[in-house]
Amino acid sequence: MKRILALVLVLLSLPWSAQAALDVGDSAPNFTAPAALGGKVFKYSLSDALSKGPVVLYFFPAAFSVGCSIEAHAFAESIGQFEALGASVIGVSGDDIDTLSKFSTQTCQGKFPVASDEGKTVIKAYDAAMQTRPEFANRITYVIAPGGSVISQYSSLNPERHIEKSLAALRVWVQSKRP
Repeated sequence: MKRILALVLVLLSLPWSAQAALDVGDSAPNFTAPAALGGKVFKYSLSDALSKGPVVLYFFPAAFSVGCSIEAHAFAESIGQFEALGASVIGVSGDDIDTLSKFSTQTCQGKFPVASDEGKTVIKAYDAAMQTRPEFANRITYVIAPGGSVISQYSSLNPERHIEKSLAALRVWVQSKRP
């Protein structure tokens, strides 16, 4: 009972964006998209990733921009912490797959995949388009449980806090699963 109460308190203390269409408890839309990992292109499937554990799905405006590079580098540097919690990370932007292939090698250091959503279908499904510039994804991060339920979402143009917020939500979720 204490763990459930702690989970609720921590989740309520995390900042939730009023702009995000998906709220905690909502079902995350499934998708497949071309993605790159370490420069190699493949077909990413959210349902396949969720079958292995929780997924941190983060949207970013544009590969190689300053903020997006900071965020991707921070995710790459923290990937061991995500893996220790059983989670995988995927970044999504509206960039073309060739650009993301280079970004996956240079900025993501080959540590996690980035998916191309040129048609903005995934971005729209997650209400992740920037309101002022809808041709770009907003900087928003969702943490999705293996069953497909959103357990956390965080929206901020500041790239530095997404990793911290995602790891905190995962830690609480993992703690709530322990007997």
